[in-house]
Amino acid sequence: MIKFASLGSGSKGNATLVCVDDTCLLIDCGYSIRELERRLDQLDLVPQQLSAVLVTHEHSDHIKGVGALSRRYRLPVYMTAGSYLESVCGELHQYHSIKHSEAFHIEDVRITPVAVPHDAREPCQYIFEYNQLKLGVLTDLGIITPYILALYQGCHGLLVEANHDSLMLSQGPYPPSLKARVGSNWGHLNNVQTAEFLGAVDSRNLQHILIGHISEKNNHIDAIQSAVAENFRGDARVTFANQDHASDWIYIE
Repeated sequence: MIKFASLGSGSKGNATLVCVDDTCLLIDCGYSIRELERRLDQLDLVPQQLSAVLVTHEHSDHIKGVGALSRRYRLPVYMTAGSYLESVCGELHQYHSIKHSEAFHIEDVRITPVAVPHDAREPCQYIFEYNQLKLGVLTDLGIITPYILALYQGCHGLLVEANHDSLMLSQGPYPPSLKARVGSNWGHLNNVQTAEFLGAVDSRNLQHILIGHISEKNNHIDAIQSAVAENFRGDARVTFANQDHASDWIYIE
């Protein structure tokens, strides 16, 4: 069994948990230590139970708390060399350099870093595999490439972003430069892109989809649900991550 949860997802901060037995992995930490502790407590966890931190990229809403967390709780941190060079984490308790497409293990969990198009130095997302179960985490990317689509086939669980509704973004309050960035091939997925991705993956084993990184100003859950309903025909349960609090644990088995 793999269980996962969002501790919070959006432009104000991101963190995700993936746990197998006593191995508990934190993907990103865009929160202060105090705020992370508060959110972990919502899932009956404390930082001492974390095994490692995996970083997707160096943007502050994903990495702000990583350095302090690593130092205080003596946690190893895994990230690409590009993310490490661009980060402002300071000294880490232990740093492990990872490379796109080169799988590695933490305890019994096999982890594959996946290259994604995003406006960062060397960003990646992750696929987790354990005992024939497969969980894909896929946020912060502007387009779905054939490479990404191929790697995320056959997942039992997915955390995927649906950042914005294109019309809401175009009519919304962002300045033109930010609208262009968010909507570009190096920005974030819109609802239709996410829905088409879900329609294109092999969903026969897919049990649960958690949709995250939802813009508070340029999206709405109703718009996401409508786009997904037009493209996705699987039986997986679909739920939504929240910026303000942790999700419930999601179990795939």
